[in-house]
Amino acid sequence: MAWEVILWIIFFIINMVLIASNLYQIVCLSDLESDYMNPYESSSRINAVVVPEMVLHGVCSVLLLVTGYWFMFLLTLPIAIYNSMLYMNKQHLIDVTEVFRYVDAEKKYRIAKLAVYLFLFILVVIRSMIAGKFSTILEPFHPTNEDLDILSHVLEF
Repeated sequence: MAWEVILWIIFFIINMVLIASNLYQIVCLSDLESDYMNPYESSSRINAVVVPEMVLHGVCSVLLLVTGYWFMFLLTLPIAIYNSMLYMNKQHLIDVTEVFRYVDAEKKYRIAKLAVYLFLFILVVIRSMIAGKFSTILEPFHPTNEDLDILSHVLEF
């Protein structure tokens, strides 16, 4: 039972890192589009986080598969397959000389990934709250019945 809490915390952290990485790439592409950043700087910044993001997404997918959360695994499967296809064809990195040709397509791809990651984030939060796994962690922040009783006596005066 305790491992499930740790698992949901791991999913939460992995999902937050994936969302942050994706937002960073979208901001770099937007800066490139509006000429705030040169192509070399933009592509080197994006290329630095592409492979770790792919690995982290693969780890998340494998964890979902191993732990038996099939629906969430099936949500992450298309992106994992597309990432592996890009990596095998050596098209996962952005080329400095061709970056302007593919800016719109790369931005749309990353926005679609962001939408999937946000949906997965919502599912992770809802699933963990419904299961009540964080109730022991958040217990100090919730008042007990005695605290409410004292507060009601103070309000009577």
